[in-house]
Amino acid sequence: MAKMNFGGVIEEVMTREEFPLEKAREVLKDEKIAVIGYGVQGPGQACNLRDNGFDVIVGQRQGKTFEKAIADGWVPGETLFSIEEAAEKASIVMCLLSDAAVMSVWPTLQQYLTPGKALYFSHGFAITWSDRTGCVPSKDIDVIMVAPKGSGTSLRTMFLEGRGLNSSYAVYNDATGRAWERTIALGIGIGSGYLFETTFQREATSDLTGERGSLMGAIQGLLLAQYEVLRENGHTPSEAFNETVEELTQSLMPLFAAKGMDWMYANCSTTAQRGALDWMGPFHDACKPVVEKLYASVKSGNEAQISIDANSKPDYRVGLEKELAALRESEMWRTAEVVRQLRPENN
Repeated sequence: MAKMNFGGVIEEVMTREEFPLEKAREVLKDEKIAVIGYGVQGPGQACNLRDNGFDVIVGQRQGKTFEKAIADGWVPGETLFSIEEAAEKASIVMCLLSDAAVMSVWPTLQQYLTPGKALYFSHGFAITWSDRTGCVPSKDIDVIMVAPKGSGTSLRTMFLEGRGLNSSYAVYNDATGRAWERTIALGIGIGSGYLFETTFQREATSDLTGERGSLMGAIQGLLLAQYEVLRENGHTPSEAFNETVEELTQSLMPLFAAKGMDWMYANCSTTAQRGALDWMGPFHDACKPVVEKLYASVKSGNEAQISIDANSKPDYRVGLEKELAALRESEMWRTAEVVRQLRPENN
């Protein structure tokens, strides 16, 4: 493990130099890996493992997603099976179903988790809130997690580009004495850049906070608020969108992603620097109470219950499509369609 200084805090991380792909293959050479679920995380992790030379199969119910797996080269009866068949054949069961689907499939999946097998997740939700999900594994199996810090699409895209997406990892139960090496080998096998340790509980609470906060919920709320204020004060849709979204995503984000916020500030105009430094405090002070309220709701299990209740409704997908359609048809995101078409690479 490499010791790294993160802003004055020392953490141990596992890199591909310390745990190379060859070692991962050696650790898992006698294992058959079943990826259960081919929705969001499943394709990227399954295809990366396959391309990296591991013995991997997919378990998926019949339907559109099953056909997608076939299109990706998985062969029915050879490398593509029902969930039950795949789980029975495998020594490592990678449960990459949605949180709601895990709850419905768990009673079936559980019977195939015989002693010595490993049950793998990429999210701590089902285990952290097991009192709500009913997902309580037996003590005679390894229960492990590798959670890529990004979408399944990003994991696959970055893998094909020769890069890696950073991941957290955790061991919840070590029944075999091999849980840690199985976890790290799988993390390397799916294409992680580096791996940092967490717990199921910490991953679940940070993940739900991030999704509802700066990664998705808060960013949409902030962008929309600024766009609306500009529009209400006579700015055109094009001007409001460019000053709110386009410059952020196309110009500034690459700068602070590459070298940090201070470097991005240093490479902007002096007017922008002064304004950013003056206003970051008021934005922080306004936002922190909301984030604290959000975190408390996540930690208490309230957000998990809201998700479980919503996803369990028979008409959930219908309601979701209505909400997404309203977002898509809003003026700001209809403006986005036009602005994207006008980007130089599209002309």
